[in-house]
Amino acid sequence: MMIWHETPSGQVTVNTADLGALLADIGQRFKEGQGFALATLNLDHMVKLQRDEEFANAYAAQTHVTADGNPIVWLSRLAGQQVELIPGSELIEPLVDVAVCADVSIALFGATEGALAAAADALIERHEGLRVALTLAPPMGFDPMGSAADEAIAAIRDSGAAVVFLALGAPKQEVFAARAFETLPNVGFVSIGAGLDFIAGTQKRAPKWVRAIAAEWIWRMLANPRRLVGRYATCIAILPKLTVKAVRQRA
Repeated sequence: MMIWHETPSGQVTVNTADLGALLADIGQRFKEGQGFALATLNLDHMVKLQRDEEFANAYAAQTHVTADGNPIVWLSRLAGQQVELIPGSELIEPLVDVAVCADVSIALFGATEGALAAAADALIERHEGLRVALTLAPPMGFDPMGSAADEAIAAIRDSGAAVVFLALGAPKQEVFAARAFETLPNVGFVSIGAGLDFIAGTQKRAPKWVRAIAAEWIWRMLANPRRLVGRYATCIAILPKLTVKAVRQRA
């Protein structure tokens, strides 16, 4: 298994390589009343892991980590670990299906009130029997370790939701997930970035053919160059180091 980063509190690895196995495990956790914290690793997260100790510790505390991005898939395979591409935005609907089958409710936390309402309506329309116990938009400047996070954790607990989809962006969503899971070990926390905005229609995802040729990052960069050109340049810059690490680990 490829070790992407090490912290005093643990290692960051892609420990969930197959979507089917992931859904089966989450379904069993719902039945047993057991929670989880799920993060989706990409190159931007790799940059943040090396710069942000709090983020790295939060990542090491996740129970499930998937490969969100083709570079992570390719590097994992180079290291000898076969993993499947499982982006966070593509996890929402399958996990909602599992929640419906287990007869548990969900919560949506992040984005904006309008996006949450639209996403909840869309999910309820697509998944018969779905119960949305809570939609909660964070205040401006939300601190995942602050008092607003305490209030959010209390609201999640009181809602009775078994799984919470977090659309806070990295590193806030992963840090909040680690903290909330420690407080509410019977609840699942899934970090999905812009996934709820895609469902709500407030953001447009790249067409399927663009994703099929592993060019979604180019689509996103062209849509928002001011914000993303620098970020992606930094991601590309760490690829040689990660490639060497993968080759050494395989050896």
